[in-house]
This record gives sequence, C-alpha cells and structure tokens, in this order.
Amino acid sequence: MAVFWATQLAGLYYTPISIQYQRAEVQHILQDCDARVLLVGGAHADKSAGAPQTLIFDINQWPEIIAGEPESLIEDAAEGAEMLYSSGTTGNPKGVRATQPGAALGTVSDLFKKRLKLHGIDGDAVYLSTAPLYHSAPLRYNAMMHRSGATSVIMPRFDAELSLKLIEQHAITHSQWVPTMFVRLLRLPEAVREAYNLSSHKVAVHAAAPCPEGIKRQMLNWWGPIVYEYYSGTEGNGQTAISPEEWLAHPRSVGRPVLGELHILDEVGRELPPGQAGRVYFSGGPRFEYYKDPEKTAEAYNDRGWSTLGDIGHVDEEGYLYLTDRASHMIISGGVNIYPREVEDVLVSHPEIQDAAVFGIPNAEFGEEVKAAVELATGFECSTAEITEQQLIDYCRDRLAHLKCPKSIDFHDALPRHQTGKLYKEVLKRPYWEMPEQSR
Repeated sequence: MAVFWATQLAGLYYTPISIQYQRAEVQHILQDCDARVLLVGGAHADKSAGAPQTLIFDINQWPEIIAGEPESLIEDAAEGAEMLYSSGTTGNPKGVRATQPGAALGTVSDLFKKRLKLHGIDGDAVYLSTAPLYHSAPLRYNAMMHRSGATSVIMPRFDAELSLKLIEQHAITHSQWVPTMFVRLLRLPEAVREAYNLSSHKVAVHAAAPCPEGIKRQMLNWWGPIVYEYYSGTEGNGQTAISPEEWLAHPRSVGRPVLGELHILDEVGRELPPGQAGRVYFSGGPRFEYYKDPEKTAEAYNDRGWSTLGDIGHVDEEGYLYLTDRASHMIISGGVNIYPREVEDVLVSHPEIQDAAVFGIPNAEFGEEVKAAVELATGFECSTAEITEQQLIDYCRDRLAHLKCPKSIDFHDALPRHQTGKLYKEVLKRPYWEMPEQSR
C-alpha cells in the first residue's frame, strides 16, 4: 500500500502483477505495459529476469529507497490511475485503462461517493481485506478505506478460521469476500464457527464470482442481514448492487444499477424485455480500453456506445439483474443451450463438495456434452471419497433436467481457481479438446 500511495500521489499509472502468475505471464505484462519502473520481491525475482524496465528495485528495500526523500508532496502531485491486467482466464491477460492520471489531488469518482454511503464507510471503519491486493476490488476498497481514514487489516493469504479470529481480534466492521471463501467458512466445524465474537461485523461485501443461492442463504442465516453484493468488473464500465433485504426479496439477483444504465440485448443487438435472457450491457458509465488491443476494445462496445463484459442475464419488472453465466462458458449440446453456473450451484450444495467447475467437452453425436470437475471439502480426499461419480450425477439429476447434468465427473485435490474467485476453466477444458479424435 505504501508503493500504491506513492504512485497514486505522483500521478502515475501503476500495474500490480499477480504473484500467482508464472514466468511467461509475468513476462507478457512486463513487455506489454510499457512501465519504466519495476519493483519486485526476492521470491519472484526469477519471474522478472530480463525485464525491459529502465529502473528495477527490490520492494523489500523500499524504506531504504525512500530514506533520502522529503516528506512533503512533490510539486506536481496529482491523482494516479491503475492499469490492471485482467485475470487472463482465456488467452493472455489484457491491460485495462478506465481512467487517466493527472486529476487534482482528492478527485474521486461518483461511484466512490456512492459506495461510502451504500456501505456506511467512515473513519471509524475497520476493514478486513481477504483477497490479494493485485486484484481490482481489494486494491480499490483498501484505497477507499484509507482515503476515508479507516483502518485496513490485510490477510496475506486467506484462511477461513483465521478470518473469523481477525474479525474478533480487530473488531472488524467491514469486509469483502468471494463465494469460494463463504463455502470454506461454512465447511468449518460448527464449534469453530461459534467460537468467535463477530458482533462488530456490520457489512460483508461479496462479488467477483456468482454465489450459489443456498450458500448465500446459509451466510445470511449465520451472519444476519449484513451480506451485501455487487456486480462489476475491472473495466469499471457499470455496476449493480443489492442489499441483504433486497436480495431476500429478489433471490439470486445481483441488484440494480448504481453506475450506468442496464440493457439486455439479443444476438443481433435488439433490446429485450424483462424476463428474457441476453447479453448484459451498460450505458452511461465510464469508457475503458484494453491496452494495445483495439480489436478487443471494439468487441466490448456496440454501435450505440454501450459496453459489455460478456455476461448473460435478464432483468425483472423492477429492474433487478439476474446473471446466468458468461457467454463464453455456455455449452451447446444437441442444439440446447446449457449454462454451467446452474449445475455448479447444485454440485457445491453437496456437503462433500467444496468447489465445482462445469464445462463442455467434445461429443461426436451432440457436439458437446456436460463435464464436471469437483474439489472435495476439507477432510475428504480423492482416494478415500465416500461419494462416487455416479452418486454425484444422480444428485444433479434429482435436482435438474437430465440434459443439463454431467455425463462424467473428475475429482481434483484442488481446482485451478484464482484467489480472486475466478475459475480457470480453460485449464480443465483444454486436454479434452486437444485430444486426437480417436482418443476421445
């Protein structure tokens, strides 16, 4: 955060890089972003070997680096701007530019002001940051807390029981989560869940990935009406939000717009009425671009200047948005559209399953068939799992139309999920699509 505020007050672009990225991914960003200064920790120095940056510093030496600098602001101090790279669930990560640096110090967005009011943030807030700071939501929320005079308690790595301990220890008032963290919290033994005093906790925000309805209801039953949700992206082109009370009245919704206006469009760009699913667009929000990729930027906008993150959903008569899935995740089997999220929600409701991914694999007759990969809950191991593949398939078939259910299921010790909640489905899908035809 010290480096963040240094770049922010110097009016610079800054690009944090995920410590989860491997050398090829890091090298892509270092070559692509055009930064002139690189700060890197010793544990990740090998990933940046041969970096093109003019100045390279060891971030662990930061106090020594700035020791001779004055404490006053530089003469041309101005607001900086982030250029974050998308998580790269498909292809190379893309740099996202949504704002320009150079605004007068203290300049904040309308969304910033709305969030303060929406979540009751002031100088007395104590914020638990559970996710990595190289992702947009944790970085932006910590920055918002600091600007407001609040305190941040930052977890280097998420641990379910430790997060409860920190809420009690620091009298946490606000926090932010992704749904996989909720699953891990709910899988803790009841005695552990009840061992900590969470009475200070007033606002628990979640986003980044869809939350199964059953999981959210369990969290509301446990924590009470403090679980807030929003839908947005690194691109910042629009945002919806929903309070716990609204969600209970509109289950599965991600809320109504707090930034931009919502539009649901069909495949040819016609606006759809409430209840019909299509691609989700925002109008009236900030523009963004994918750095050095004008083609991808153009694909995100339609001829009216409305932008999309590629998600599919619908609105109800009151304007609440419901997300179905990402368009790129849709499975087409025998001409029928199947959205994996619905199947994943059923799988993670099973007490022995902690995480699930559903995707399409080749099928000679139907084009694609439904495949699932699951991660067992803590305490269960793949080699000794009591649940069988067929039992899980039957579990789905008892709850969903059979055509939506997996034809086969793989068991994994851990699914390739980013710490920010995004699932790397391409890693799971690729082997099936790269197999020779006769081997499938």
